[in-house]
Amino acid sequence: MMVREYFSAIAASFNLLLEGGGKHPSAWREVGAAAISPSLGFTRLAYGDRYRSVFDSHNPATYTYMRIGWNKVDNLFDSAVSQNVKRNAATMDFHMSYGLPGKDGYTYTRPFDYFDFEFSATSANVFENIMSRGLLVGKDYAAGENYRGVWGLYGSYDYISPQVFRVSSTAVSLGTTGQLWLSKNVALQGTALAGVGYGAAGTIHGSGERDYHYGATPQALLALRMLFGQSANLDLTARSYYVSDVASTENRGTERILRGDAAFTVRVHGPHSVTIKYNASRRDASYPDLATTHQSVNTLSLLYTYSFGDTRFGAVDWRDTP
Repeated sequence: MMVREYFSAIAASFNLLLEGGGKHPSAWREVGAAAISPSLGFTRLAYGDRYRSVFDSHNPATYTYMRIGWNKVDNLFDSAVSQNVKRNAATMDFHMSYGLPGKDGYTYTRPFDYFDFEFSATSANVFENIMSRGLLVGKDYAAGENYRGVWGLYGSYDYISPQVFRVSSTAVSLGTTGQLWLSKNVALQGTALAGVGYGAAGTIHGSGERDYHYGATPQALLALRMLFGQSANLDLTARSYYVSDVASTENRGTERILRGDAAFTVRVHGPHSVTIKYNASRRDASYPDLATTHQSVNTLSLLYTYSFGDTRFGAVDWRDTP
């Protein structure tokens, strides 16, 4: 599922760039698309008109940005083992939301007509997180004049590794994604999911512990984004994973992972913004033959943000549509 969502994000980025140039994209768009996906770019070049047509995306509402900056480990607690943690690191984030609810005429008839994909890479441990979720089967809905949403069955893959521990999970969840206009210029977007998957978690370089514990993993997600017109936005996200001993390779031990993120972005000019971000990650592990383990890592980041093709941080406005 993770591979499917990853290639959906790449293909969507590739297609959106080409589609913006109409039926015959310019050479610059072809070059940019090839940079996003060299294999798809080579296919279009090698096979001529056979693969020249652009897949119809149904013109979705999207929000895409890239962040580059610096992060610092603000607080670290590790009862498992004393580890060499890099407290200062360069970081890069990429995020894409595709098919945001509220766009007039957009439908959710295909898997991944809505998806959300993000990853963070740092100089401390390469990939710090890879998180994706997509609507497999669902339907759009409305509540009054100011709310639009979509609900259904989501597939997800998450990988989180804040230096001292890691967790990964592939899951299926029920949930909803929507947007509510609170005033003329202020909107609230959000996603709520609850489901179960199969996950793995464990400490990194821990003394006397397995690197990973596998098991059925109930999990939940709540993500909120407050949009203040073209000026600023506030992102809040909370994730919970419980890696149980059900369907485990060894019937022993459980892990509870909590992850919270808060980011405040202020636009400087055009697509250029500045972001301050704080995230907190916590692991509590219980094994019958080992002492109870508590680990937590809190990180503060200062980032430059570049938004691709959007001046309202992804806000979808249907209110003036006939």
